[in-house]
Amino acid sequence: MTNFSKKVLDLTKQIPKGKITTYKQLATAAGNPEASRAAGSALNKNALLVIIPCHHVIKSTGEIGGYSGGKEKKLALLKKEGIPIKEGKIINLKHYLHKFKN
Repeated sequence: MTNFSKKVLDLTKQIPKGKITTYKQLATAAGNPEASRAAGSALNKNALLVIIPCHHVIKSTGEIGGYSGGKEKKLALLKKEGIPIKEGKIINLKHYLHKFKN
């Protein structure tokens, strides 16, 4: 596992319930703003879904994106945490965005 992938997973652990981030914000916080896809790839390999809540990471457009447990499971988890979703997109995205500390 690369250092970047480790950072992505460590940062994802910091996202509290009821908050989300984007692949772009996560890649930026991990030190490479151009590596959104690499951040997604690192999350795709996450085997510790309970410890590293990768369902908290979405597309910059507000669309929920992929999830190893399937999109329906990701939708259900986000809704259970109180994040409103309509037609596969987060409503009021900015309100639910997690801010990483530098």
